[in-house]
Amino acid sequence: MDLFDYKPGLKSRFGQEVPKSVYPDERKTTMSSAQASFPVAPTAFKFKRHGQAGSWVSETLPKISKHVDEMSIIRSMHTDAINHDPAITFQQTGSQIPGRPSIGSWLGYGLGSMNEDLPAFVAMSSKGSAKTGQPLYDRLWGSGFLPARHQGVKFRNQGNPVLDIENPVGVSRELRRSMLDHLSALNEIKHASHGDPEIETRIAQYELAFRMQMSVPELLDFADEPAHVLDLYGDDVNRQGTYARNCLVARRLAERGVRFIQLFHQGWDSHNNLPTQVRRQCKDIDQPTSALLTDLRQRGMLDDTLVIWGGEFGRTIYSQGVLKPDNYGRDHHPSCFTMWMAGGGVKGGVNHGATDDYSVNAVEDRVSVHDLHATVLHLLGIDHERLIYKHQGRDFRLTDVHGRVVNSLLA
Repeated sequence: MDLFDYKPGLKSRFGQEVPKSVYPDERKTTMSSAQASFPVAPTAFKFKRHGQAGSWVSETLPKISKHVDEMSIIRSMHTDAINHDPAITFQQTGSQIPGRPSIGSWLGYGLGSMNEDLPAFVAMSSKGSAKTGQPLYDRLWGSGFLPARHQGVKFRNQGNPVLDIENPVGVSRELRRSMLDHLSALNEIKHASHGDPEIETRIAQYELAFRMQMSVPELLDFADEPAHVLDLYGDDVNRQGTYARNCLVARRLAERGVRFIQLFHQGWDSHNNLPTQVRRQCKDIDQPTSALLTDLRQRGMLDDTLVIWGGEFGRTIYSQGVLKPDNYGRDHHPSCFTMWMAGGGVKGGVNHGATDDYSVNAVEDRVSVHDLHATVLHLLGIDHERLIYKHQGRDFRLTDVHGRVVNSLLA
């Protein structure tokens, strides 16, 4: 309700108790359930309608708001998890329980790679300006029980983007090639005697790593980017570990045929001081996100590049902690939140779904995480019910036994 789900009627209810009939006690987390009061906290931000679609967007996203006619804004998302780790695990893998393949790994498995010199799945993270973010675990871009070659490769936000991307002093590229040839021969002998498919994966990953020693430095060298493109992404584009730089790297990866690129921007967990923290976070991401959409469109790439923006859950309409007209916090809230998609076969100018008057429940055209996954796979040419991998005697899917394609989001 601070970014996309505008509720002007709540201004007149400032400080009033959120009715228990709307928000029962059992749906609150232990971080706020002991509060003596649960006062309505209307957004501190101004909203305006944008585009031909008339989409409501907060003043904190002035540049992203210019793209609403390219977006499908889903205001009726809901999830099953109320805490960060299970919620982001659910968003990434279709299950709250760790161990299943991430969505990027499923896509690498289903679609294969378009560039033998780069991974099919790359993850990058950046630290927000508001606060220290929740931890990110490597399993969030892991391959689970899929073959290990489908796991994502994380580009680090400090130091060498990929560990050991450079040969040690005294090791030439020719020597490295010779070492890998001999190691491959030993692994082939082992595979012939044991038949373990992971040995073949290991050989393939060693070869990919060797090729990445050439492809990654070229990828991350912005010398061929015109000044007007760098300016589009903002001042932080040349600073490692920033969201702006990651957005430009994402475009360069997409240009080179990398199937799935995921950016994590930490620092949105505003249990207190939300107006200040959200403004800082939005300043981090507004210009670079807008730049990415513009850049993709100008290069003719947006039609076949699907851009997805969102988080793992929403926030409460009641204030966590003391409520002031210009300051409040919000706790975790799984029953409604907003995400948007653009490009890649998405219908532009769509405002899908709605929440109730208190922005507590998604009540119209609800979209579950499984529905989102089914729709994303459909947009990428995959039937989610047929993307299957047999493991421990059972057929597994990203959408498990759930999910439906949300046809109203399709162009």
